[in-house]
Amino acid sequence: MAVLLYYPLVNPPTEVVHQSLLYWDGIASVVPADPEIRAAAVGRELRELEQRELYTPLCLDQHLLLGVAAPDRANLAMPDQQHATVLLAEMDRLAARPAPPRPTVPPEAILYCTKVGRWFEDELVRRGLAARMPGHPGMFSVSQEVQNLTVSAVARELSHRAGRDVPHGRSFVPYTDSTNASRTMLRPATRSAALAWEMELGRLLPVPAPGTPTAVVLAFREQYADERLRLMRALHRLLGDLRRDYEHPADVFAQLRVELEQAVAGYQSAVRASRAAWLHRSVTVTVALAAAAGGALLLPDLGWLLGTVGGYALNVATREIRPAGIERDAHDFSYLHRVRSALA
Repeated sequence: MAVLLYYPLVNPPTEVVHQSLLYWDGIASVVPADPEIRAAAVGRELRELEQRELYTPLCLDQHLLLGVAAPDRANLAMPDQQHATVLLAEMDRLAARPAPPRPTVPPEAILYCTKVGRWFEDELVRRGLAARMPGHPGMFSVSQEVQNLTVSAVARELSHRAGRDVPHGRSFVPYTDSTNASRTMLRPATRSAALAWEMELGRLLPVPAPGTPTAVVLAFREQYADERLRLMRALHRLLGDLRRDYEHPADVFAQLRVELEQAVAGYQSAVRASRAAWLHRSVTVTVALAAAAGGALLLPDLGWLLGTVGGYALNVATREIRPAGIERDAHDFSYLHRVRSALA
């Protein structure tokens, strides 16, 4: 199972929720560990999806709120040593600026207490990067940059640890509609760099128009389950093959073209049969390449590729990224949901 882990906010936009229900096995977000604060932060729609096992709340203090036995939770209160080292180094860098990103009144952004762990909150306050909000005991005032840094780093760590610790076969894929948050997740943590494909999926993933009730999306998900799963599997296979066969991206497209075109055609027929208004959003996918990739292995003429599937263009470019923390063998994809749209 592959679940979208939305960040940096607790409640994803409705269109992101809808996309997770159509093309993934559900959605997750980073939430406060404190039950009372969490109850106030998580919206009604997410609570209803949680009852249907389509939403998973995650936090650093309790790790996975569902699926981790109570005796094991005591071992999850602190992050691993490397994760803590990376975060502390980033906080020191921000605090050492000539003009550090200080909390403001009114707040530029908020951070729910216990969302990123008490140890981290204490360190933010000590460095002057966060301040408790008078009259709002469950919130901190922070800058947008600090919010992006903290939650993006926690989301990446949780995506790694959840798949490792929870015996449900689920993976959590970082996903955001914030360009700054996406860049923060890949910001430098060490001097070592990595290479990645950055692919724009364009019009392959339509979503219902704004105002469409989630109940309608759930009904579509069930009625056209075969078409939905076929497209989802084809896209995920494309991303996985691009990661492994990084030296021959054109061959990857050639091998999967028929499968993708058939999946897209079947899904588009289902969309038309639904008689609902649909939009096409631009989704950028960052696919970290296999660890062996680097330097001369990716020649300049392989740095850009245009593939066409079912009349829709898929733009692929290679770029250098610097992941936060150590390289992860799993959870290779970070999705950026852009705001451009067009009527179907």
